[in-house]
Amino acid sequence: MASEKVLDHNRNPFKTLSLGIQHVLAMYAGAVIVPLIVGGALKLTMDQLTYLISIDLLACGIATLLQIWGNKYFGIGLPVMLGCAFQAVSPMIAIGSTQGMGLSAVYGAILASGLFVFLFAGLFSRLIRFFPPVVTGSVVTIIGVTLIPVALTDLGGGQGNAEFGSPLNLMLGFGVFIFVILMNRFATGFVRSISVLLGLVFGTVIAGFAGKINWIPLEQASWFHAVSPLHLAKPTFHLSAILTMILVAIVSVAESTGVFVALGKIVGKDITSKDLARGYRAEGLAIMLGGLFNSFPYTTYSQNVGLVQMSRVKTRDVIFVAGSLLVLIGFVPKIAALTQIIPTSVLGGAMIALFGLVVSSGIRMLGDQVDLNRYENLLIIACSVGMGLGVTTVPTLFNQLPSWLTILVDNGIVAGSVTAIALNLLFNGWRSTPVLAAHDAADLSADEGQSLAAHRVS
Repeated sequence: MASEKVLDHNRNPFKTLSLGIQHVLAMYAGAVIVPLIVGGALKLTMDQLTYLISIDLLACGIATLLQIWGNKYFGIGLPVMLGCAFQAVSPMIAIGSTQGMGLSAVYGAILASGLFVFLFAGLFSRLIRFFPPVVTGSVVTIIGVTLIPVALTDLGGGQGNAEFGSPLNLMLGFGVFIFVILMNRFATGFVRSISVLLGLVFGTVIAGFAGKINWIPLEQASWFHAVSPLHLAKPTFHLSAILTMILVAIVSVAESTGVFVALGKIVGKDITSKDLARGYRAEGLAIMLGGLFNSFPYTTYSQNVGLVQMSRVKTRDVIFVAGSLLVLIGFVPKIAALTQIIPTSVLGGAMIALFGLVVSSGIRMLGDQVDLNRYENLLIIACSVGMGLGVTTVPTLFNQLPSWLTILVDNGIVAGSVTAIALNLLFNGWRSTPVLAAHDAADLSADEGQSLAAHRVS
């Protein structure tokens, strides 16, 4: 096994800081868009949303530090960044919007799913066989297509907006969308990898000249706040919600496995089953941290792997700086409030590109690692994506079922994921299949980083 270089004592501290800031910028858009989407959908107040964004950034930093620690019990010990799991967006909204559940059920489910991942980390090498590329690729595709309607609604101005679809909202939304496309066409390297973040800045500036910015959240936000666990809601535990979030957690673990393998190749380290178990435990701790802080479940961010490849800096000190910066930012609500001045239409324009990248990432997973000449695989993809999209577009289909069952079947991501798992078992059996690798390290570039699974937004 090749030894991993952890620190570079010869590097200029300013360069290390700059590289750390670069990693923060690469994942920042994904990290703040998730609380904006979830908080908006669940009708949080301005103060609650400010808290959610700042505590999310704080938790991202702590989760990253837990993963790079690499001790005997937990932590993969690789230069990996963690952020809120994008595949949890729709399930969290569905649970939080269900009568009798709400935010308390969301956080109870997150805590339980994190405990599940932590306790069964050693067994996930066996469970991963149920999530081969045909399943994981289908799930990522479903995540993207089921979230596109959310993006288009926001582009028009948001649900219930009296000015929904106004020319100004459409101009701002599609203007950001076109800006992101042009950045990906003409920019290269790091600038291209943060095109979504730059698009949000561009759209907000234009909206400012048009008088569409609400400065109240920024004016009212304090410069410092103390961490307050269970600030938004105390957890309650509902079986259907827990099962939903456990499914989301398993999908996240499957994707993280690919990131771990790719990073291992980049840094010249052979990843063993024990390494993976430690990585899974750290992810379980991070998910429980999200439940305790009333934020989100956390998972690895693929786009930062692209930055490791681009910069050729493979040491953990840079990621330590990035994680520490996120922790510091998390204590400053003013910074979190900055993201609240982004108009909904601007956010929607960026989200179209962002969610579209999730779709294309899923398609690429299927094209690169799935034998599409096998009719069985095509049927798995067709039925799972069809079920996921169908349930999303006809949300009232299961209204007559008991409420405890509805939460498991009226969410497109969950319905599509269960379909993919069941059909894979039916057609491909119990045989072990190769774990999804986000990308082969040899083919991974910084330009591709943004388009990897989520962003992840992701």
